[in-house]
Amino acid sequence: MATQPLVEWETGLCDCFEEVSTCCYGFWCFPCLACTVSGRFGENYCLPLCDICGPAILSACGIPLFAPPAGLSMRVAMRNRYGIKGSICKDIAVACFCGCCSWCQMHRELKHRKKTPTVVNVQNTTVFATQPAPVMMMQPQGFVTQPGFVTQQGAFVTSR
Repeated sequence: MATQPLVEWETGLCDCFEEVSTCCYGFWCFPCLACTVSGRFGENYCLPLCDICGPAILSACGIPLFAPPAGLSMRVAMRNRYGIKGSICKDIAVACFCGCCSWCQMHRELKHRKKTPTVVNVQNTTVFATQPAPVMMMQPQGFVTQPGFVTQQGAFVTSR
């Protein structure tokens, strides 16, 4: 199978004004935007809540968490699925220092991918039927086995 060349993100990390509705969505209700992106990508809608609740819980236990796990994993998964250029090092830096912008960029990418039609090439294949042809069975008309039964023609036969 031939590998596809890697492409760039459809919009840059700080291109929020390319699509103002996504920018406003991320600014006014960031958790909702992150959950929407996660769901549209096919993951659990609640996955981004790990980024919101996780650091607070872990820091209360004395464990610092610097990289948001959901934001980082979603970014890496999206790059891999769509063949987008980048590296895990850049993804870590973006997830740590530009989390909101990263989620907005992923939202714009998904909206663009939804508009772009996917072309699927199908090859014709020969299918051989493995089921035998149906067979019809003929039965004699008016056959009566015992008196008092109905024949196949619907007549009732009585004993004499």
